[in-house]
Amino acid sequence: MSVPPPDTTAPGGIDYIAVEESASFVDLKRRHRSFVWPLTVAFLVWYFAYVLLSSFATEFMSTRVSGYVTIGLLLGLAQFVTTFAITMGYVSYANRRLDPLSAEIRADLEAREAVR
Repeated sequence: MSVPPPDTTAPGGIDYIAVEESASFVDLKRRHRSFVWPLTVAFLVWYFAYVLLSSFATEFMSTRVSGYVTIGLLLGLAQFVTTFAITMGYVSYANRRLDPLSAEIRADLEAREAVR
């Protein structure tokens, strides 16, 4: 007894597996990954460097820069600044490189659905 292949079309009749394998969708995923993964790795290295410094280089981290301000405090605040900078960079990148392509994909899917 042979098992029929699974139906990959949604109730509306669109083959979403084919859409996922389309050149435009693959390009969208590639663009997203090429931006997100390097920044994720860089931020995690930066974060763990801060954690390791605060754990094992306490003398360095407690070095006073001015008054009660220490290197550890400045690096901790830089973590917040880095987070906001990455967020702003991602939003800018998404607006320029991801959103136009995803709008094209969405428009194509909506046009296919309207034909039905």
